Amino acid sequence: MDDVIQIDDQWYYAAGSQKTDSRNQVLKQGNTFAVLDLLGDISRTGLGEQGVYHLGTRHLSHWELLINDRRPMLLNSTMKEDNSVLMVELTTPDIHEGDRLVLRKGELHASRSIIIEGAILYENLKLTNYSNAPLVFEIKYHYAADFRDIFEVRGNHRSRRGSLLPVEVDSDSALLKYRGLDQIERSTEIDVQGKEQTVSDKEANIRIQLQPGESDTLRTIVACQNDQIPVTKRSQQQAIQQVSTFIDQFNQERTCIQTSNEQFNDWINRSTSDLMMLTSETPHGPYPYAGVPWFSTPFGRDGIITALQTLWIHPQLSKGVLNFLAATQATELDPVAESEPGKIFHEIREGEMAALGEIPFRQYYGTVDATPLFVILAAHYYWRTGDLEFLEKIWTNIKRAIAWIDSYGDPDRDGFLEYMRQNEDGLKQQGWKDSDDSIFHADGNNAEGAIALSEVQGYVYAAKNRAADLAEIFGEKEWASQLRAEATDLKKKFNERFWVDSIGTFAIALDGEKNPCAVKNSNAGHLLYTGIVEEKYVKRLAETLMDEDTFNGWGIRTISRGELKYNPMSYHNGSIWPHDTALCAAGLSRYGYQSECTRLLVGMFDVSCFLEWHRLPELFCGFDRINGHAPTLYPVACAPQAWAAGSVFMLLQSCLGLKFYSHLSEIRFENPMLPPAIQWISIKNLRMGEATIDCTLRRHPRDVGMNVDRKEGNVKIVLVS
Repeated sequence: MDDVIQIDDQWYYAAGSQKTDSRNQVLKQGNTFAVLDLLGDISRTGLGEQGVYHLGTRHLSHWELLINDRRPMLLNSTMKEDNSVLMVELTTPDIHEGDRLVLRKGELHASRSIIIEGAILYENLKLTNYSNAPLVFEIKYHYAADFRDIFEVRGNHRSRRGSLLPVEVDSDSALLKYRGLDQIERSTEIDVQGKEQTVSDKEANIRIQLQPGESDTLRTIVACQNDQIPVTKRSQQQAIQQVSTFIDQFNQERTCIQTSNEQFNDWINRSTSDLMMLTSETPHGPYPYAGVPWFSTPFGRDGIITALQTLWIHPQLSKGVLNFLAATQATELDPVAESEPGKIFHEIREGEMAALGEIPFRQYYGTVDATPLFVILAAHYYWRTGDLEFLEKIWTNIKRAIAWIDSYGDPDRDGFLEYMRQNEDGLKQQGWKDSDDSIFHADGNNAEGAIALSEVQGYVYAAKNRAADLAEIFGEKEWASQLRAEATDLKKKFNERFWVDSIGTFAIALDGEKNPCAVKNSNAGHLLYTGIVEEKYVKRLAETLMDEDTFNGWGIRTISRGELKYNPMSYHNGSIWPHDTALCAAGLSRYGYQSECTRLLVGMFDVSCFLEWHRLPELFCGFDRINGHAPTLYPVACAPQAWAAGSVFMLLQSCLGLKFYSHLSEIRFENPMLPPAIQWISIKNLRMGEATIDCTLRRHPRDVGMNVDRKEGNVKIVLVS
């Protein structure tokens, strides 16, 4: 960690840092994930984020394979397409003992197969002798466990910690243990299976003899556990089968997409695999954890937006998100957790620091937008699926969310939803741009007081309209009329107070004195998505979003070039976030700007083509696009990140004008458009209720045509062009 320091939410690098040259491999299953280098090791370079983590704690901080005390040479490092297994192919350099050559380069092949399942990392190491003589050599695994909370790994200082306990060693295993200040004992058991081996508190040594052409496989497991949650050990093959069963179920439930463009297919497949990996089964159903490494935990806003992005291809994920959020909806006042009745949480954290209150995020509600977004998702889920039985189950939660918006969310009763943190250790800014300096005025001064974010007012507008639709279904017509009246009033008031004609867009926020923060921003695209923008402003707003100061050719900048705080390398003040661009595209599509929407899809597709594995990161830098050059990466961005992975599906849905009306048993494609790089797109297993369709859309010179290849059940397909 000597090459990087953190000050507030900003990261700074020493000039000699190698972080930007390093690449990691990521495995995740449930509440456990691993960040490994390309050799499959956990090294101590760069940010020091590598490790095996379980429930918010790093259970393995060093893991290094040596052959005759030398690090092997990398041949290949590949992740299975579904992200389940990491395969690393290795050999050795020439290895000498004194003047004697004992291992010649390229004669020994080592293949590592690594998977995580059920809080255990399984590694099989297959060794093959390709020489014409017997080989005798030593395999060594170095290991250590620092049991640091993930917030410590990120840079948070702790004045005191728990105690590392003596390592328990026997003939084939080592048990590394730590008792935290929360009095929970966490342990990492390293079990090595070899023929001739010795195990100590820091390393395992295995002596190997191979005849010409002979192979041998060493099996190692790393089990993460605490004294409250036991783990079940399996063989690696059994672990692979368990993970495969989950993947098969995920794939059976979802809609499959294929296009004429193989690179575009690679982007779709990688995004699908990332979503599968990030999704954890919870007692309430599947939930997409936000991102690896720093956000591998439930986040309210991230989970909802990921669910909205993927609702059309995988509605079961949205159901799991809604059920989880309903079960964790706040029921009491707690200023430390910023909890208020009816509010949807921001994030939930496991780990020692959360349990002790050293960070406020154990079950933290400091977010202003998750609550209206919860209502929006619930309504969209119903229109997509017609699942009235589930909607009835969470109807009380929806009503509580609306009640929070009107009460705790609007303390001065001016009709705008606003926030001001209650806990000094909590988040100062509580929208999706939650850096301390992300909400500011045109003169560069930070906004102070209770903040009313622009996009949040749009979310409230959409939430009240959608809640009114649902209220009518449940026979609460008087309340439905009231909600619609409130939404209409909000739309009028919002357009009057937030529109800034001099910059051709809406202010990013009103400060505590109700003064507009008149800076050009990407949040305005979210307003189009919600429908709160009056028609007289739509054209100008669309032009502002797509001008060269805001759209850089890759995506929409969070803050436009030319604003005083614009910095393309910042977290929220000039960078580009794929999910943000996808929401802007959905907004443009809503108002009929299909051409602009398609340009955003092309921009993000081009980004994916420059990136290894076609994996979009959490964000990247907002520098101008230069033809023939890749976008500039943000050094500490999470990858994979759930709502970055989900972006391709929202972008596609927007370009296709795809809408669902379950009450009419109707699926509509309104003014669909495909970019030149895609001649056709095939959509299979698109379900609505008991009905299923397969269809193909083809690009023609002036429009897009559609063939329905299969239709089972009662559903109507409508193409509007």
